[in-house]
Amino acid sequence: MLNKTEIRYCLNTFGEMFPEAHCELVHENPFELVIAVALSAQCTDVLVNKVTKSLFKKYKTPEDYLEVSLEELQQDIRSIGLYRNKAKNIQKLCRMLIDDYNGVVPKTRDELVKLPGVGRKTANVVMSVAFGVPAIAVDTHVERVSKRLAFCRWKDSVLEVEKTLMRKIPKEEWSDTHHRLIFFGRYHCKAQNPQCPQCPLLEMCREGKKRMKAARASG
Repeated sequence: MLNKTEIRYCLNTFGEMFPEAHCELVHENPFELVIAVALSAQCTDVLVNKVTKSLFKKYKTPEDYLEVSLEELQQDIRSIGLYRNKAKNIQKLCRMLIDDYNGVVPKTRDELVKLPGVGRKTANVVMSVAFGVPAIAVDTHVERVSKRLAFCRWKDSVLEVEKTLMRKIPKEEWSDTHHRLIFFGRYHCKAQNPQCPQCPLLEMCREGKKRMKAARASG
């Protein structure tokens, strides 16, 4: 795995490549962010933003989501994968917010993960983006980049990846690094056809070197 100096170089490179990296889910408050992140599971931010553009005009509060039938809410988000389950979770989430939190999104991870449809990744995103609490949310991009660059081990679970990143990255950089890892994975180190030939981190990336060697052998 990478040593401390190499990790520092990677973090600086991420910062140079994507200094303005941010959450790309469009929202105006913590409640909208919770809904957007819940909808984003196994779905792109681009599609979620298309759906929430009208969704957030129709539904402003947890009460609004409970005033319609489940079927109506499902129709409102039907272009998103797993829309039936997501609609159920959204209404359950809204009911819990009203019953247990006076309609206000809680700020702690322990409370957030109690909400239906909200896992550790979603909770970390909400904590970081909505409330400014340092956190690293490990999505598919963060996990892929972390393993390709050997920040952690290939066999590590998502939780192990998160804990390793938290240990190796200064706490004050967690949130920025989370967004930069996502941008690096989404726009550069893609799942398919990563841009290895143009990658400034190629020399320390075993995965990239293997891909380049295989490409030369086949070419």
